Amino acid sequence: MLSIPEQEQIVSILDRFNILCNDISSGLPAEIEARSKQYEYYRDKLLTFKKQ
Repeated sequence: MLSIPEQEQIVSILDRFNILCNDISSGLPAEIEARSKQYEYYRDKLLTFKKQ
């Protein structure tokens, strides 16, 4: 059986791991979506420029 300090250390590590996983799963897809929209916007601007 693990001591209380050892259990607390394990819980702390798992909490940090959980936060890291949740940040990646929510933040990264949002960033990818934003960059995709930015790419589409500039691509459309480049392909539809008006000749002067």
